[in-house]
Amino acid sequence: MGLVIVPLIVVLVFSFFSVVATYLAVVEKDLMCSAILMALQGVCYALIYYTLMAPDVVVAYIPVSSGLLPIMLLAVLRKTERYEK
Repeated sequence: MGLVIVPLIVVLVFSFFSVVATYLAVVEKDLMCSAILMALQGVCYALIYYTLMAPDVVVAYIPVSSGLLPIMLLAVLRKTERYEK
């Protein structure tokens, strides 16, 4: 019983954090902060996948969602304005 509840709690907590990070990334006017919040969302999803015993998905998801995507967004932000109007 206790072994089943712990992964469920971890999934629920990180699901809540990912929803909050997504909401904050959408409403944030500072686009650099939005890119960082998107990386946080990716880490939360990766921890959920790991808890659900999908390490192969985690190995593919972390470099893309927490590394490549925010770096590409930050590179684009250097060529545009940082703050949204």
